[in-house]
Amino acid sequence: MTSPSDGLPAARGVVRLLNTSGGGVLCLAGAVDGAAVASFHRRYGREPARVAVIDARSVTSLSPPVVELLVEHLAAGYRAGRPVLLRRSGPVERALAGVI
Repeated sequence: MTSPSDGLPAARGVVRLLNTSGGGVLCLAGAVDGAAVASFHRRYGREPARVAVIDARSVTSLSPPVVELLVEHLAAGYRAGRPVLLRRSGPVERALAGVI
């Protein structure tokens, strides 16, 4: 499946940044794959965003690039002295087991 606008594979899941009164939220939903991560990087850049929360409760499946994105954001928060709250689904819990 490709996106008609850029010829790249269409993402099956969603990765977005939201600004809330409580700080930034990295939201992931659906079957998040490498195409969703690539779309996120094109939109927001590769540097981990400053987020207070990662909401991945609606993730149904995820690929290795998604795990890497999650770990990068969690590690950036930890290094900055601001732990990130991770709300996770079963698939996210299993994918991160032994990683964090």
